[in-house]
Amino acid sequence: MPLAPKTLGAALAETLPLHSALCRREAPAFQRAIQSGDEVVVACTQEKRLFGELAQQTPQAESPIRFVNIRETGGWSRDAARAMPKIAALLAQARLPEPEPVATVSYASQGRLLIVGPLDQAEQAAALLADAMDITLFSRGPGTAGGAQERRWPVIAGRIDALHGWLGEFRLAWTRDNAIDLDLCTRCNACLAACPEQAIGLDYQIDNATCRAHRDCERVCTAAGAIDFNRLGEPHEAVFDLVLDLGEAPLIDWHAPPQGYLHVRGGLADPQASAALLRLRGLVGEFEKPKFFDYKQKLCAHSRNEQVGCNACVEVCSAHAISSDLARQRVVVEPHLCVGCGACTTVCPTGAMAYAYPHAPDQGTRLRTLLATYAAAGGRDGVLLLYSQEGGRALVEQLGREARLGRAQGVPAQVIPIELWHAASTGIDLWLSALAFGASQVAVLATGEEAPAYLEALRAQMAVAQALLNGLGYAGSHLTLVEAGTTAALDGALAALREARAQTPAAPARFAVGAEKRSTLELALDHLIDAAPARRADEALAIPLPAASPFGAIEVDRDKCTMCLACVSACPASALQDNPNAPQLRFVERNCVQCGLCDSTCPEDAITLVPRLLVAPERSLPVVLNEARPWSCIRCGKPFGTQKAIEAMLGRLAGHAMFQGEALERLKMCGDCRVIDIYTATNEQKITEL
Repeated sequence: MPLAPKTLGAALAETLPLHSALCRREAPAFQRAIQSGDEVVVACTQEKRLFGELAQQTPQAESPIRFVNIRETGGWSRDAARAMPKIAALLAQARLPEPEPVATVSYASQGRLLIVGPLDQAEQAAALLADAMDITLFSRGPGTAGGAQERRWPVIAGRIDALHGWLGEFRLAWTRDNAIDLDLCTRCNACLAACPEQAIGLDYQIDNATCRAHRDCERVCTAAGAIDFNRLGEPHEAVFDLVLDLGEAPLIDWHAPPQGYLHVRGGLADPQASAALLRLRGLVGEFEKPKFFDYKQKLCAHSRNEQVGCNACVEVCSAHAISSDLARQRVVVEPHLCVGCGACTTVCPTGAMAYAYPHAPDQGTRLRTLLATYAAAGGRDGVLLLYSQEGGRALVEQLGREARLGRAQGVPAQVIPIELWHAASTGIDLWLSALAFGASQVAVLATGEEAPAYLEALRAQMAVAQALLNGLGYAGSHLTLVEAGTTAALDGALAALREARAQTPAAPARFAVGAEKRSTLELALDHLIDAAPARRADEALAIPLPAASPFGAIEVDRDKCTMCLACVSACPASALQDNPNAPQLRFVERNCVQCGLCDSTCPEDAITLVPRLLVAPERSLPVVLNEARPWSCIRCGKPFGTQKAIEAMLGRLAGHAMFQGEALERLKMCGDCRVIDIYTATNEQKITEL
């Protein structure tokens, strides 16, 4: 592939000698470099293992080594001769410090394996795993050949009520719906011979629809005691480390099932069966994975007073790791189920759910470094391509190999690849930051491995960001969801991105991405607003946004609003505020996250959400949405509520038996006077009685 060492060196501000056979005849140069103590970047991932072996064989090798792929992502392309700015950017990114380590989640598996499925298939699978596992079979029918006569593993059966958990902690709940206990059964076949209806099969279970309850089977099974009709309906529970499900319909039908649960439809005849069995063998022991998220309850807009507002993270999670806890006004994330997709952080409007692998500041540094180096090397109209480290990386590398053989165009020179743990792990804060840093477009590659909910979330957030940009006057399409499962589809999509043009700020931003999502969004918006091509500095602008927007206003129907201020106590972002000196409902639009808690809390149905971005100083200032005349206590004259709220209360309670006469009048008093009036009336009654 073509390389220009002088161009790359100028962009990186150092001399770069070019090695064409560093992993072979020029290996001594690599060994000398890693003895220097300086950081070493190897621009080859194919021979990563070989370079690792060379490092182990090199005495006094102290240099940290990082690897980056510049071949399939840039050098093997029809645009390779113009790809030096991109290659310089990739090399600069590889030299960044490693992100701070994140917390981990631990698993412990002792190899207690539950195999669920037809008895013959379950026994075949057990035979292949018996040397490494402690196996229990759950029979769901005899299969094609029935069960073996030799009883080698514990066997249970019944109606499965629930299966939940994760690697090392699967809990199975089932109900005995058959009179034959398979763990006690000796396979003597006496019951099969004795049953007049032939209701017992080779799975040694009774067909309850055929059985006429003669109990002949129970009488011939007295020695083993395996048959007892009195046991029907007994609930049972057990704990397992691993589950192999051989049934047609999976017991856990999730897009991202828990670690340790494997479903192989069709038993051992399935082409994926061998891989599943090998994977099970590797899941015995102690394991760790990153804790992919940080959750800050104080920022969460999920619920208040058992009213649900924002439910976005719960709805988008395909791993069922997030649930609602209304009593504690929060969501609960089970880290053992989390697979690190980051979709919850993408849709979270407040930043209460933040991605941690890596954290947003590390991602921001990465984006800024890539784009700054790309521009310094002469690159223009850079497009960031975000993709997952599994399916996305494989597809991009395959495209590079196809381009090398002349079968594809390859990754264009201005398309800068960025590998993520998962394609759904970035959102509007990082996308807008990237555009502020100088990217002309941001594209996210979906290869078909993503859950449908993730794609919908990405589309919705991209629609919000694009509406913002177009509303500010930036022409073109800046955000694209590339759905491509083949190299041909990806090649065509990237070629279209190369031809597209999108307007961006004239000068790149220099802010640092922070840990708080809202703060980063405000910094990106400030830069984009200041550089907006179609707006005067003194012009107020209200940009309509889609419903998924994390920005917006609210409208209050003053005829319905009673100024009860329930919305103020429900607002998690302090967007709605009262006035301690007057009966007013005030609103700070910059704080609003459009969670909807005010709407769901309002007893009068007087609030409507208005997704938008207000580009004006008033966005950060409190404005009065409604105000009312105060109601003065009829006894002492002290104001204690609004006239409209008290009148509404009196109207609703006037017909109630508990609020007649003096009781209704007391509702017109402040709290102190009400107590005094009740006390006075009680004493007067006692004096009268005496």
